[in-house]
This record gives sequence, structure tokens and C-alpha cells, in this order.
Amino acid sequence: MTLEHAASTSTSSRERPSDVHLPWRWLLLARGGWLVLVILTLAIFFASLPTYVALLQTPCAGSVCEWQQLTPAHVETLTGMGLSPGDYAAFIVALTLATVVVSLGVSIVIVWRRSNDRMAFIVALLLAATSPMIATTAVITSPFTWRVPNECLTFLGTALLLLVFLLFPSGQFVPSFTRWIFVVFLAVQVPIIFLQAPPLIPNAPVSQPGWLVAASEFATVVLVQLYRYKRVSSPRERQQTKWVVFGLAVPTAVNVIVTVLYLIFPVAALSGSLSSLAYNVFGACWPLFIPLSFGFAMLRSRLWDIDVLINRTLVYGTLTVSLTGIYVGLVIGVQALLRGIISQGNGVVIVISTLVIFVLSQPLRSRIQRLIDRRFYRRTYDAARTLAAFSATLRNEVELDQLREQLVAVVQETMQPTHVSLWLRTDEYPGNPDTHGLRNEVT
Repeated sequence: MTLEHAASTSTSSRERPSDVHLPWRWLLLARGGWLVLVILTLAIFFASLPTYVALLQTPCAGSVCEWQQLTPAHVETLTGMGLSPGDYAAFIVALTLATVVVSLGVSIVIVWRRSNDRMAFIVALLLAATSPMIATTAVITSPFTWRVPNECLTFLGTALLLLVFLLFPSGQFVPSFTRWIFVVFLAVQVPIIFLQAPPLIPNAPVSQPGWLVAASEFATVVLVQLYRYKRVSSPRERQQTKWVVFGLAVPTAVNVIVTVLYLIFPVAALSGSLSSLAYNVFGACWPLFIPLSFGFAMLRSRLWDIDVLINRTLVYGTLTVSLTGIYVGLVIGVQALLRGIISQGNGVVIVISTLVIFVLSQPLRSRIQRLIDRRFYRRTYDAARTLAAFSATLRNEVELDQLREQLVAVVQETMQPTHVSLWLRTDEYPGNPDTHGLRNEVT
């Protein structure tokens, strides 16, 4: 059977070289520029760190607070937990330092292993420039000596972020007119960053120009990436895109869930609530997903495992939400039914609800798994069913011609190669004239 060769030929024909390599002279210059950027980034970060720490420990006086700044109600909540604003500031700074270390670590590995790839090198520059931006953008409005360098770093990080998502994963502008979109957005960013509050972490309502520009950039990037994924990207490039999208989808999903919960339970959105304080802490955690996702995508470590990871995330995320909803519904419903029947209703309700959740967990997980496989992994799901049916046929079929035709049909349906050939060697069946020259082809 020449299936392996045919399939590899088909795959290689769909693959195209997506790496745009740098000449060695430009490579040395690029590495030197990256090193200078890392040094300047760390210098700006550590120079801004005292102002950032002071901002985190100082409650805001007005109705509008800076990013991650405490409100007077937050201070009361921390005091009730036995913590101080200094403890809060230390925890946020520790998370910010972790983001800087991870981002620079991934950037170093990319430069060390793949700096000759232009796309990978631009990603390394992005990680180096944006690693401390949570701290530096938060203090731009503060009057201190390093304000202008912070604004320049914010502008560079914003430009690299937009450039990466317009070029990713091939390293080329696709469609070609997106390069002019990049130029327009850069021109718009200049007055927003250097003349007023930064757009990446705006604190006022949607009327701020920063929010509108950020929303326009996000919509443009999403449309460009969808077009590339559907029409242009090779299978390997699609896997890279999945890694990056997965890394961004996790914090985005958390933000959406928190927003929905705030709409359902408005009391949770109060400025002094524990949930709003926890959301501030999460704001210092989510940037860690960016270097990790880009690191997996660019270094291609177990690149194809992203499908399994996405599948498990969808299954267990849906299962968790479903079981939580069922549990809450059971607690409320059963408690209402047992009210007036027994005096100790709460304990009985909790036990009954827990037992029901335990019984439902495995059947519900299997049903969700099948639903997600049919909806999002239709080709793999159909291939598995086809192979299972063929395995059952092998146990019952004794006619060689029927088996040969079914085998070719199964391979064609599940793997879809451009050419399939099945040969039976005649020297293995010298006494059977029916096997002489047996061959099936599908093109």
C-alpha cells in the first residue's frame, strides 16, 4: 500500500514555507537591537517600580481609579481579612515580576533558537517590550521623570502587538492592504498615548477615544486572522493560530463570565466587594497567558496537542458550568419542596444534591464529549465511527475482494489522500490465481 507516500505528498503540497528568514548580517543587527530593547525595557520597568508600588498602596480619592488601584472600600475589605494595602501591593508586584520573567524567558528562548525566522523574532520583540506594560502604563499619568520613556515603551508595545497579529503566523501582510491599516492605527495611537490616557488600560467609559481605537484594532485583527485561517494558512500555521487563540481565549472567557455574573448579581460589582478585589488580582495574572501561548506556537513544542487541550477544555468547562447550574437549581428547588416537611432541610438538601451530581457527572460528561466531537471535531468523529464499523466488518467478512474494496474506501474516507493504491504481492499467494496482479486505486 502506497498510502503513506501519497498522504505525505498531499500534506507537503498543502504546506508552504511560512518562515521568512533574515540574512545573517541583518540577523546580527537584529539580535543587537533585541538586546538593547531588553536593557531599556528593564531599566524603564525598575525605574517605574517605586511609583507603581506607591500607586497600588494609595487609595484613589475620586470616582475614577487607575488600573488595579485600591478604593477606600477595598482597603476596608482587606483590613477585615487581616491584610494591609502593602500586602496587596506586594502580591500584585510579585505577579507582575512573574510576568516579566516569563515573558523575557520565552523571548530569550525564541531568539536563541529561532531568531533567523522573522515572525518568531518579531514575537520575541513583542514579549520583551510588553512584559512590564502593566506597571509602566499604570503610571503614565503620574508626573515623574520616566514618564516620556514609559509613553515610548507603551507606543512600541502597542505597535508590536498590532504588527504581530497582522503578520501572524506567516510573517507577511495578508491581505496586502493590511499594511496600510497598520500605518493608520499607528498614526492614531500617537495623540492617544502621548497626549492623554493610554488606550490599553483605559479607566473611563467607552466614550474615551482609547476604547474606540482598541475596539477597532481588535475587530480588525479578528477579521484578518479569520480570513487567514480559512483561506491562507497551512495546517501547521493553523495549529500555531490555535495556540495563540487558546492563550487569549482563557482570560477573555474569564472576563466574560465575570461580566455576566456582575450583571446577574450587581452586589458583586460594588467597589468594595471581595469579587472586585479578586478581579484586580486576576488582572495581574492574565498577561502570563500571552508569552506561554506564543512560546508554544513559535517553538512548536508538541504543537498538535492543542486539539486535545482545546477538546478537554471545552468538555470539562461545559461540564463544570452544567453541574454548577444543576447543583444550584437542586438546592433551591429541593429546599422549596422540603420546606415545612422537615425542620433540618438544609443538610438534607445538600446531601441529596451532592448525590445527584455524583450520579450525573459521568453520563453528562460522556454526552457533552459526544456533542462537542460532533459539533467541533466532525471529521475526527466521523473517522472514528468509520474505523469502528470497519473493525466490526473485519471480524465477519471472509471475501477478499470485498475486504479490499472496503479497505480502500475506508482509507479514502478517513484520511482523504490524493491517491490510494493497494497491492497484494503475488509471491505470497503462489497457489491462488485470483490474487495475481490485484490492485485497487482511488485518485
